[in-house]
Amino acid sequence: MNYRVLLAGLAMSLALGGCATKPANEASLKSSYAAEEPHHKPLKANDPIEMEPKKWLVADLETRAAVDAGAPHDLAGRTLEVSSLKDIRLADKEVILTFDDGPAPGKTDRILATLDRFGVKAAFMMVGGMAQAHPATAREVLAHGDAIGSHTFRHPDLDKMTFDAAMTEIARGKDAVTKAIGTDVPFFRFPYLADSKRLRTAIAARDMIVMDVDIDSKDYFTSTPLSVVDRTMKQLYQRGRGIVLMHDIHPRTVRMLPVLLSRLEKEGFKVVTLKYKHAPAPATNLVAQAGTKMVR
Repeated sequence: MNYRVLLAGLAMSLALGGCATKPANEASLKSSYAAEEPHHKPLKANDPIEMEPKKWLVADLETRAAVDAGAPHDLAGRTLEVSSLKDIRLADKEVILTFDDGPAPGKTDRILATLDRFGVKAAFMMVGGMAQAHPATAREVLAHGDAIGSHTFRHPDLDKMTFDAAMTEIARGKDAVTKAIGTDVPFFRFPYLADSKRLRTAIAARDMIVMDVDIDSKDYFTSTPLSVVDRTMKQLYQRGRGIVLMHDIHPRTVRMLPVLLSRLEKEGFKVVTLKYKHAPAPATNLVAQAGTKMVR
């Protein structure tokens, strides 16, 4: 057993436990960082107190109902083949489920089992260090048929690095995930969503597709699984569609996922399966090749 790799994986898991969207100046999804749940007003003497165990119990009951129903599910939507970011166009009530920061044994595999019960697929943006430490779990995602992308090697804030250092970190993460699963990974997501126009252009030039985020579940908050579901659904009601960000390293995400999928199904949403399609070679190249053969 390679204890050095296991220790590296444990260190990476601990570091990712506090992963959240970084603060930014612009009023966009990038500014949604919060280290913990927003504080509420102080309780008055006679105010009712909503006990945490009760809130967790509600989530547990909904989870059991979702899992034990046994009825066939109608949540799976179309398969969307993409070769660039502009190809990711969703219709109303279509969602793409994405999970960052794994793979994490004991969590990622349970998420895969839940997805399988509902007959849907997701996209997993893997941290290179995590894939290197847990290759068997990474290969389990591949065998399940989900889309796989990279998420750098160490999950740093690329916005605070030089361009060359950032590109090295991106390439190292992609190589680690590729080596772990044995096939190329075309998708990529910026840690903390800390991108730049120059980095996005360079990534696109390497035939990688940046996965943006429309709906941030904020499952990194220290809140109940039911709170994560409610927060996610509220954003979907407002936006109507989108790419949903979750993390397969948190126990609360594992617990809330059956409830979220049940809510999505009940509200008529469809989960889109993402597939990478290699862009066709430019027509000019084909013409030139044909001309060369004719001359010979």
